Amino acid sequence: MADIEPHTAPPLIDFPCEFPIKVMGEMQESFTETIIGLIQTIVPAFSAKNVEMRASSGGKYISLTCTVHVVSQAQLDDIYRVISAHPLVKFSL
Repeated sequence: MADIEPHTAPPLIDFPCEFPIKVMGEMQESFTETIIGLIQTIVPAFSAKNVEMRASSGGKYISLTCTVHVVSQAQLDDIYRVISAHPLVKFSL
């Protein structure tokens, strides 16, 4: 029987890259600063200038698009882990 090499798929993301992360939560004064601080624990150079904010039509929720310079899948996973674990965050995509 012939040896069959396992097929490894090519990576879905080419690193390093600018990666947009969407974060949603209830409208609170500290939400944006909190998310920026969380990302900075993984990527210290991350800045508020890389954040776009949008409030929901009813004004109860806020959505942030944080464009982060990431260098590896592990770093991106760490960012999602720290954001998703925070109690102010409802969703992150």
